[in-house]
This record gives sequence, structure tokens and C-alpha cells, in this order.
Amino acid sequence: MALHASGRAIGFLSNNSRASGQDLRRRLHEHGIGIAQHVLTPLDIMGEFIAERFGRSRALVMGAPELVEAVRRGGHEVLEFDAYRKATVVVVGNDFAVSYGRITAAARAVAAGAPLVTPNLDPRLPVEDGDFLPGCAAFVEAVAVTAGVRPVVVGKPDPPLFHMAMRQMGVAPTLTAMVGDSPAADMRGGRSAGMRTILYAPGGDPDGAEADVIIRSFDELLTVVGVARPDPGGVP
Repeated sequence: MALHASGRAIGFLSNNSRASGQDLRRRLHEHGIGIAQHVLTPLDIMGEFIAERFGRSRALVMGAPELVEAVRRGGHEVLEFDAYRKATVVVVGNDFAVSYGRITAAARAVAAGAPLVTPNLDPRLPVEDGDFLPGCAAFVEAVAVTAGVRPVVVGKPDPPLFHMAMRQMGVAPTLTAMVGDSPAADMRGGRSAGMRTILYAPGGDPDGAEADVIIRSFDELLTVVGVARPDPGGVP
């Protein structure tokens, strides 16, 4: 709240491949984070990204219904899996309905020349109680290894999601910092987009972490960016 009150523009980036920024913004508001206005996930830019990079496409989409709709909103035709030979691009995300046949169709389409696009290469999808589910990488790598092609990544740590967020917020990379808790996704991604990087590591410095600044609390973040701490007796 103090950062927002100081006039800093604040954005939220997530690698979620099953929810849009609007979905996550609603959840944040429900948790009392009303300042969350600029919220982006790969689903928000997937259709536009494919159009800019590969033109209007015939897409084979292996993933959640939300990913299918994100591709379709970009003006692309979404194919059935038995029409994989017609695909001009293949999109792979978290696929809770994964099957050997779907992997086969996607891999054959990619091997035949269709670019392989994914929201992210996160190996795990965190869930409650510290547990996890297989992340996008589990599905993407099955297709990529079989086809012998590396994927194009829309989300963190690759630059597209960062660039779109800064474009929407009207800020330049040299005046922007990425604050996050993942050295691999947040810090590497922020650097790739030309941003300063601030790693939130309350447990201490992770081995091999590469960040411009490492903080252990959000009070330290306020000090780093030169914002006064809120008065405990006043409005936060």
C-alpha cells in the first residue's frame, strides 16, 4: 500500500496457464488487495503473441480450456487433434486430460514444422499444504523431446510478458524493478527484459541467486526504493 500511495505503478505478473489476469485480479481483490489493477498472465498475450510472431494460425492446443479460448481470442483457428497435420502452430500448457494420443499428435505436428509455443516451462504447479502438481514443463518437454524442437516461451523468464506489462503501464525498463521470489523465473526474466531485479528471500540468500538486491522483508523493500514506512497509527 505504501508503494502505491507513493505514486509508484505496481503490476502483478503470473505464469498461470489456466487463468487470465482478470481472473487473478478478482482473486486479489477478494483478498483485500484493491491496488491490483495491472495483472497479467501468459493467457492475456498468447493470441496476440502468436499473431505477431507467426501470423494468423491453425493451432493445435494441448492444454486447459482457458488456454484454448486464449488462442481462439487471438483470431486463430483451433484444430481437433485428429487434424494435427493441418497445424501451423502447436500450443502446450497444463493438460489435465493428457493422453498418449494427444502427445503424439502434438509432437508430430511440431516435427513437421509447426512452432511449439508454451505459457511457461515451470516444472511444478504449487498447490495447498506445500504440495504440487506437474507444471507446464512436464507436458511441453514430452512434446519437445519427441519432436526434437525447443519451445518458444511466452511467460517468465522470457521477455514477452514483461514487455507487455511495461507497455500497458507506460513505464520504461530502466525505471522498473522486478520483485519476486524465484531466481529462475523472476530474476532471470527481469534481467532479460532490461529491468532491475529485487529478490524476496526471507529465509536468507539462496545459493547462486543473481539479483541486484536481495531483501528479507517488505520493510526492506520500502527502504530500497526510498519510500517511508507507513505510520502504524495511521492508514497503511
